[in-house]
Amino acid sequence: MEDAVRAILAALGENPDRPGLERTPERVAESLRDLTRGSRESLQEILAGATFEDPSRAMVLVRDTPFYSLCEHHLLPFFGRVHVAYVPNGHVIGLSKIPRVIEHFARRLQVQERMTEEVAQTLWTTLKPTGLGVVVEATHLCMVMRGVQKQGSVAVTSALRGSFLSDPRARTEFLTLAGVPGRAP
Repeated sequence: MEDAVRAILAALGENPDRPGLERTPERVAESLRDLTRGSRESLQEILAGATFEDPSRAMVLVRDTPFYSLCEHHLLPFFGRVHVAYVPNGHVIGLSKIPRVIEHFARRLQVQERMTEEVAQTLWTTLKPTGLGVVVEATHLCMVMRGVQKQGSVAVTSALRGSFLSDPRARTEFLTLAGVPGRAP
């Protein structure tokens, strides 16, 4: 990977051996390995022992979980926050596992739409809740720094399952508690 970064620097007209760039190939390689570690870690290990039997039927919401990812189209960052809620159906998950699942899918070459669905499907399959919602709000540097260069733009994606999809009241409660702007009625 370091040789590839050196080649990119040279293709950009830079001297990879000049002061300031001489360790860049090593730093970029280390950074990319860290930013894509989700592709190499085990989701099963993350979720091992994560669920517990519990009779509660009250909505569980973890909101404003920050994330950072890399757009697979441009290798530029996109970042923002994720809101996840579910209505238990006999099982709950350790609260810290929700941000870990988000991090697992964010730390790979990714698109926001897929990440949203992957988080939702993983929690839906793991918990089998009566309802589940995931909303991701993100700023994409491929839209802000290059291309259309629209400062302040935010992409919002959602994935709903069960009662959050079929019951407008449950959906509205989730979106209201999550503080999602422009929530559906």
